[in-house]
Amino acid sequence: MIRVISVVSNDIVTDNRIHKIATSLSKNGYDVTIVGRQLRDSLSLNERSYHTKRLRLLINKGPLFYVNLNLRLFFYLLGFSGQIILSNDLDTLLPCYLVSVLKRKKLIFDSHELFSEVPELVHRPLIKKIWLLLENFLLKRIKFGFTVCQSIANHYHQKYGITFHVIRNLARFRYDHEFEKEDNSSSETVIIYQGVLNLGRGLELLIQSMQYLTNARLWLLGKGDIENKLIQLTNTLKLTDRIDFLGRVCLENIWEYTSQADIGISLEENLGLNYQYALPNKLFDYLQARIPVVISDLVEMKEVVEKYDVGKVIYDRSPEKLAVILNDMINNELASGYYNTNLELAARELCWEREEEKLLNLFRHGSNSI
Repeated sequence: MIRVISVVSNDIVTDNRIHKIATSLSKNGYDVTIVGRQLRDSLSLNERSYHTKRLRLLINKGPLFYVNLNLRLFFYLLGFSGQIILSNDLDTLLPCYLVSVLKRKKLIFDSHELFSEVPELVHRPLIKKIWLLLENFLLKRIKFGFTVCQSIANHYHQKYGITFHVIRNLARFRYDHEFEKEDNSSSETVIIYQGVLNLGRGLELLIQSMQYLTNARLWLLGKGDIENKLIQLTNTLKLTDRIDFLGRVCLENIWEYTSQADIGISLEENLGLNYQYALPNKLFDYLQARIPVVISDLVEMKEVVEKYDVGKVIYDRSPEKLAVILNDMINNELASGYYNTNLELAARELCWEREEEKLLNLFRHGSNSI
């Protein structure tokens, strides 16, 4: 049996992509272990079809965090006796690369995002330069990699002359019996956002727009750096009775909320290439729940939504304009069932079961050539 160790810098709990990939590999004969880190507020991990290991670090914030993380991962990986190391994102790639060379292991790189272009680095040119130097050194040495969308794959090819395969963040197909929706014809319309509560997600805009909506409720699933700021904004606008901060939710429980919602939101701002090329898990979770979406004018998400006609794109990022779009969707499209057929088609075509075959082929054939 081929052993794979998948390395991430998060606590594994809510990382949908690594969960899907590990599950697909394990059910097809691979022995998979995911290595992440244990935080003070980490939720417990439910039983999964693969192994997990969470490392405790002495430092979990600031520049020294990455030094601590990379050293810890390096020495842990030295004890790995399997065949394939799967590095997830640039912040885990250095120790994975070094160990793969020292122990002659096969290295596969999964780029979940353009790490050197994240919004947190926009106003930190020195830190960004360090990450770019690391990216330049490592990616030229990667023989086998994949990423979440074609735009990022094109970016890497143009910049480094390397070929990245595309494995999108599609959600697994949901069958009729998995829906237990109540009749909401006389209740509030539920608008859902799931993901981290961080800079550049359009969350302030979303909360402000709730002032202009009637008979609507907002669910925010997740935690993040600006959570307290968002709670304060909600209090200031006197919207506490219509906005629910639901915190972090385990992967296995997210569906309980998404399947009950009516509209899905993904309003990332164009704060650099990383967000410009965003194609997040949540978009496909919404489509599997057969709920229409409202998204930003960003290239990858826009292509999906316009191709299948499953929602609306916002171009004017003002609370009033967003509210007009949401009210129109609630009062017209949702009421008439306009999106129903399109959502069903999108759910059937954009599902993990189709993407999984591409992943398995990459591991079966591509990794053999490393």
